[in-house]
Amino acid sequence: MGGLRERKKRRTRDALLRAALLLFADQGYEQTTVDEITDSVAVSQRTFFRYFANKEEVAFAVQDLVESHFVAALRSRPAGEGPFEAMRAAVLDAWDTLDEAISEVVPVDLYMRTYQLIESTPALLAVHLRRSTELEERVARLIAEREGLDVEADPRPRVAVAAFTGVMRVTGRLWGQGEDTSVAAIRRMTEAYLDQIGPALSTAWRPPV
Repeated sequence: MGGLRERKKRRTRDALLRAALLLFADQGYEQTTVDEITDSVAVSQRTFFRYFANKEEVAFAVQDLVESHFVAALRSRPAGEGPFEAMRAAVLDAWDTLDEAISEVVPVDLYMRTYQLIESTPALLAVHLRRSTELEERVARLIAEREGLDVEADPRPRVAVAAFTGVMRVTGRLWGQGEDTSVAAIRRMTEAYLDQIGPALSTAWRPPV
């Protein structure tokens, strides 16, 4: 009986999540009300707030899954890889396996529309930047753990992760402004921009005079 009850609760939560994200994508985050979300699923406001504290939590629910997927991919990278190499491989792997990570909850194309919405909605973008800072610290501590370092004593994990997440923020913003909002497009841009970090930091940009 307990298993059946949990499955029913999961179905209700997922239905609310999908309905909310569709409404956000179709008519805007700030224009969507909790009443509209609950009406589309035929449940009460009380039911909504049983699963989500507010609209913001709904907007970032799938992003939580995606970030956890990336962290899991990073944890599974071979110990012999350098920190930046491991992060690069993990994020590309996370994009490659995005469907299996979230498809039971929402279609990938709906998540990509939501991600674009986050990048273009000031209120959500501010939250996204705050959350990115929290994820950055989490990843820095994971990198330090991989390398056997004290993150408080050695600045390299935080410096490497700051460079990496800086590229992620740039590619997310540029991708969100583009016409091709596919997974393949953001993956290509992510790979191309990550591959420019080394040359951008270690070589002169101007040709010799």
